[in-house]
Parts: sequence; C-alpha cells; structure tokens
Amino acid sequence: MRIATTAEELRQWSRQARRAGQTVGFVPTMGALHTGHLSLVRAARERGDAVAASIFVNPTQFAPNEDFDRYPRTLDADCALLEAEGVAMLFAPEPREMYRPGAATFVEVEGLSDQLDGASRPGHFRGVATVVAKLLLAAEPDRAYFGQKDAVQVAVLRRMVADLMLPVELVVCPIVRDADGLALSSRNRYLSPQQRVDALALSRALRLGLSLFAQGERSGAVLAAAMEQSMIASGRVRLDYAVVVDWATLAPVERVEAGNLIAVAGWVGATRLIDNAIPGRDSGKM
Repeated sequence: MRIATTAEELRQWSRQARRAGQTVGFVPTMGALHTGHLSLVRAARERGDAVAASIFVNPTQFAPNEDFDRYPRTLDADCALLEAEGVAMLFAPEPREMYRPGAATFVEVEGLSDQLDGASRPGHFRGVATVVAKLLLAAEPDRAYFGQKDAVQVAVLRRMVADLMLPVELVVCPIVRDADGLALSSRNRYLSPQQRVDALALSRALRLGLSLFAQGERSGAVLAAAMEQSMIASGRVRLDYAVVVDWATLAPVERVEAGNLIAVAGWVGATRLIDNAIPGRDSGKM
C-alpha cells in the first residue's frame, strides 16, 4: 500500500490506475477505523475497483467546544487494517495540505446543512462539504463510498455532488452493527461500559419505529413521537432528535413510505451518537 501526503500524489495515482483500465473507488475516513469502515473498502473491492482511502481528521467540521483534540488517532493500526483489506493507496495529508495559508473558499449546501445534525452542530456540514469536495477533486474517483449511519451527511453530499456536477457516483453502504444492535462508530470508544449499554436506547427506538411501520402505521408524527418517548424513557440518553424525514430533502413526512429515513440522535454522557434506519428495507436487520 502506497501512502501519499499530497493531493497531487493521489491524483497522479488515480489517473495512472484509470490509464491502466481500472476504475477507482475511494473511501474517505477520519481514521480510528472499525468494521464499518472496512465494509466500505470491501464494497469497493467487490466492484472491481482500485481502492484508495483517506485518513484526515478535518478541523473545519469541529466546533470549538467539540472533540477535535481528543478524537481518536490510530494511524499505524489503521494502515495495517487498510493494507490487509487490499487498499492500494492511502491519502494521509497534514492539515496544511488540505487548507493552504490564506484559504478562503468553502462549500455550503444551503437548506440541508442546518438540518438535524447540522442544527446541533452549526458549521459542521460546511466543513464536511468543503473537505469532501477537496478529497474528491484530489482522488478523481469513479465511485466514493459512504456509510448509511451518516445519513444526513449523505443527503448533504448527494446534493453537493449533483449541484457541482462532480463526475463521481456516491455509493451508500449499510450500517454495520455489533451483535446487540449498536451502530459501530469511532466515538463508541468514548463510552464507559455502562454508557455502552445506555447507548442501546438509540437502536431500540429505531426498532420500535420499524415495528410500527411493519404493523401498518404510516403517520410520520406517530412514529417520531413513539421513538422520542422510547429514547426519553430510557432515562440514560439526552435526546437530540427522533424524526421521520424524506432522505433527499430532510423534510418531515406526514405519510411514511418505504425508503424514507427514520433517524435518532442523542448524548450518552458527553458523547453524541446518531443512528438511523430505512422503513421497508431495514426491518429485518436490526
């Protein structure tokens, strides 16, 4: 596995791969890798792609009071995992490579960036959209792979790619969960053993929403209220939101249909966690 630290190195590798007749798959990450990240790499390899990944803890998507300084950084272990999964190129830049002195250009997706996670984390998706645009321009991939767990991020990036006419296909891969249903997340490392149990309130609320949908309930307000009450009843999670929305617009839906997004977020101690599911598709997978 090659390791590049500059955008030009990554770009030249990508162009060389395509000249050799390969398609290029790209998996952007912030490191602290787990099985969920590796599932994206495997999805890329299954498509026959030459696979590149990136590890970059992006400072512009963290607010001053968030966890940028303590976000887990495990580069050596991450490199070993990616190499074992057949990644051909790792892009691991320094912040000064991604944000040159005097940089004044940012990408903002209006109408989506301030919804749900964006409402709780002002400026977050401005940072996400900016860094992902930079990464896609550097990697020039045919396909870029993202996890469904970051569903609001996916909505923002889909709109960005469409609006900027970027020549890349975004592939969204299913959430990977532990055996008890907790969605894998790098931030799970922050949880104490008791908080790890408490965090199951998120997936439990989603299972309730999916169950109500499977039983014929189609009111978005009813499903959202049931999930909210389930989260509150746990007594261990501080609720951020419990919603049923159109995945493309993030607008609440009155009548729930297969393919809509049901999503929850909350704080377990000082750690904010998110989770979601797709009615009509995920009901048997929770």
